[in-house]
Amino acid sequence: MFSAFRNPLVTARRGLALAAALFVAGCDTVPTAGGGPRIDAGQPVTVALLVPGGSGGDAVVSRSLENAARMAITDLNGTNIDLRTYTTGGNADGAAAAATRAAGDGAKIILGPLYSEAANAAGRAVASRNVNVLSFSNNTAIAGGNVFVLGNTFDNTANRLARYAASHGRGDIFVVNARSTAEEVGRDAILRAINSSSARLAGNASFDFSQQGIIAAVPQIGQQVEASGANAIFFTSDNDGAMSYLAQLLPENGIGAPNQQFIGLTRLDIPPAALSQPGLQGAWLALPDPGLNANFRSRYAAAYGSEPHPLAGLSYDGIAAIGALIERGRSDALSRSALTQGSGFVGVNGIFRLKSDGTNERGLAVGQIQNNQVSIIDPAPRSFGGFGF
Repeated sequence: MFSAFRNPLVTARRGLALAAALFVAGCDTVPTAGGGPRIDAGQPVTVALLVPGGSGGDAVVSRSLENAARMAITDLNGTNIDLRTYTTGGNADGAAAAATRAAGDGAKIILGPLYSEAANAAGRAVASRNVNVLSFSNNTAIAGGNVFVLGNTFDNTANRLARYAASHGRGDIFVVNARSTAEEVGRDAILRAINSSSARLAGNASFDFSQQGIIAAVPQIGQQVEASGANAIFFTSDNDGAMSYLAQLLPENGIGAPNQQFIGLTRLDIPPAALSQPGLQGAWLALPDPGLNANFRSRYAAAYGSEPHPLAGLSYDGIAAIGALIERGRSDALSRSALTQGSGFVGVNGIFRLKSDGTNERGLAVGQIQNNQVSIIDPAPRSFGGFGF
């Protein structure tokens, strides 16, 4: 029996708005810059933090990003960072102006900005000045040159889950996505992950991104899954979009446990109410190291009297990496080669490392929704070189 869900065209626009802004902008990468500015580690090192500013949601995330950065500075072992915050207005022109001003003020590295268009513009503005940019975006299209992305990427999540599925008897994977730019980017990440693992692509189906489109497509998707022999279905949709429909309608059409393992590219445990949905019981998802993340949220709430924004940990991680490099006392501490050290860094979301192409790898745990809560079935790695890397 089909029960009433929120209209995906309303909630998904709200839920995917930030993800789309972070990920899907079609931007040119900045030209390759030099290694990075020289620093005197014995003196305060100026770090620029670029945030949207403004009002509403941008103001909330900006405050949380700055709070997390300052918390990270207090946790450093005496490393002297002079953090200066600049607002971008959440747009490319504002970001370029803020980055230029920050470089003129002596910034040796830029942390932020948030949105991909802004990060791309900031990188271009300071490329000729050898200043690297650690953006909060997860848009791999802007990565490269002097721009790095700190956000967890679709490729990173897809790789973790595809490899886990293949190694646990669920390697015949069918991919399901909505016909939207964001979900097609996610689909392509899953296809790359399957291709680079021992998993097999059993098939792929898509649907129009509307309530009517989902309802109309489910019977055909079910038939395709059955015919493909798939034992896992990898979804790109989130719970604010189509996933709440798919998790109910596919099982009603005979698709799901125990024959097919549901896998989510997005956080299927968000919002918390989704955990009680019958169709999501048993589903797999990837998430940051729960212990480290919970400790950060607790400390942040104690310090600032409120919960951190979900992206705040990226700001802490950026400062943690910068501080760890400065602490070594080298004049080239913020160069490209230093930033991309293979051993990576430890942040409040777990281990991570920056890659030479400007993207990143993050150590993620694999969780399963069981009894209306998330249980960790494969812990996040604590160093690079282990499973999944």
